[in-house]
Amino acid sequence: MTSTGSHPGHRLLLARTRRRLLLVTAALALTAGCATGPGPADDRAAAEGPRRGGTLRAAFAGGGTAETLDPHAANLFVDAARAKALYDKLADFGDDLAPVPRLAARWEPNRTLDTWRITLREAAFHDGRPVTAADVLYSYRRIADPAGTFRAKASLEPIDLAASRALDPATVEFRLKRPYAEFPNVLAAFGTSIVPAGTTDFDRPVGSGPFRFASFTPGTSLAVTRNDAYWDGAPHLDRVEFVIASEESARASALLAGQVQYAHELDPATARTHERGDRVRIVRLPGSSMQGFVMKTDRPPFDDRRVRQAFQLIADRRELVDGALSGAGEIGNDLFGKGYKYYASGIPQRTRDLDRARALLKAAGHEHLKVTLDTAPAATGFVEAAGIFKEQAAEAGVTVEVRVGNKDTYWKDILDGGTFASYRSGAMPIESHLSQRLLTGSTTNATHWRHPDFDALYREAQSTRDERRRTALYERMQRRLHDEGGFLIWGFSDWIVGTAPGLRGVDPEAPANTLDWARFDKTWLT
Repeated sequence: MTSTGSHPGHRLLLARTRRRLLLVTAALALTAGCATGPGPADDRAAAEGPRRGGTLRAAFAGGGTAETLDPHAANLFVDAARAKALYDKLADFGDDLAPVPRLAARWEPNRTLDTWRITLREAAFHDGRPVTAADVLYSYRRIADPAGTFRAKASLEPIDLAASRALDPATVEFRLKRPYAEFPNVLAAFGTSIVPAGTTDFDRPVGSGPFRFASFTPGTSLAVTRNDAYWDGAPHLDRVEFVIASEESARASALLAGQVQYAHELDPATARTHERGDRVRIVRLPGSSMQGFVMKTDRPPFDDRRVRQAFQLIADRRELVDGALSGAGEIGNDLFGKGYKYYASGIPQRTRDLDRARALLKAAGHEHLKVTLDTAPAATGFVEAAGIFKEQAAEAGVTVEVRVGNKDTYWKDILDGGTFASYRSGAMPIESHLSQRLLTGSTTNATHWRHPDFDALYREAQSTRDERRRTALYERMQRRLHDEGGFLIWGFSDWIVGTAPGLRGVDPEAPANTLDWARFDKTWLT
């Protein structure tokens, strides 16, 4: 007779049980002690308020010697942080992912939502020139140039830039190709900074942001200094240096050694090790990143809706969050934007159901399915999540082969390649997620979800002035995606940054890609 311990299924179950026990033990260890609270020095710093002066050194992962300060070529988080220091956008996203005015003092649509009038606030570039409507139109036309390769090009697609015009130096009239109720999201989109008209050289960039250019060595560092004439108030700091440390361990070590005062994107394990001590402060930015897998809906076996549903039912979401993210996040429901405006929170949470998953696979003719899961160390928890899901799938009779690819080319590789892959996304409005990833013409449609009737629902939502009706349309779209879509969204991870104890003003509620994330003009050193 085969012993219990030697049977493959039992060995798998025991291995998963041991892992679950380790996860629970770790969680109990975290909560067993009492967290270190603010001390007298913290109280004094809070009472004194912001201090002027000093140099902040902030460590980010970088992009090598090909880095540029052209804000329209931004792709990385360090690019966004540097652009935020040097430039401004017309709008940016608040903590709730709703657009808030920046260089645009206000915006107003016409009755049919296909023309928007933008009134600029009084602001100046670092060389003293005022920011005008001509600068806005130049910047947007540069981004949208067919010969360019700028990331924000797709975001500006709804604008008829040939027909848009400057009504006066402080007023831009944007003519749109179709009604667009959520047009302010375009004004806040990643990579849409305003530069002076005619700018082509970014070796010594001139922006309107809170800091002025000082020096730049691609792949190494950028130094900026305070702009005393900034329209939103001069920064507290004299100087900020963005230093590149591509490995997470290097960023953490530099923070612990006092070489930097801000370390971006730390691992959950690093945070767990140090958040009870007094050498660094750990700041968790909740819900900053969607975590999941994408299934190509136009390729076997995922061109069968039943297979997609089966995989969504196989996932043990809590185990994925605990194992891949060390518990630093919350479970997902196969929909983007949990907690954001328009999120369909009334859709019941999908839970694990192996019996139903097996039945769906059998009905689809895939009882003994084998699939390849593409992943790479391109983001925190990717490889770990792939390994965990492989084990979970085996319990449903599915064989998953994990293929680890090149982290530097991963996002390009999975956009059109493969059938099943690890995926994540930073914060953005739900409307932006839909328009960029789920319409037939979307340029980053990794699930290959292409349905004209779904596109029509999106267009109807954008031509609807009444917000309640628009909310109902967004819910219809999300219910469709929940039932048929190619996203298996198992979690939402906290974004983790580390700061020196003497750094103040870091907003703990700002998800990545929002206005107050990596915003150093409002920070100070004690």
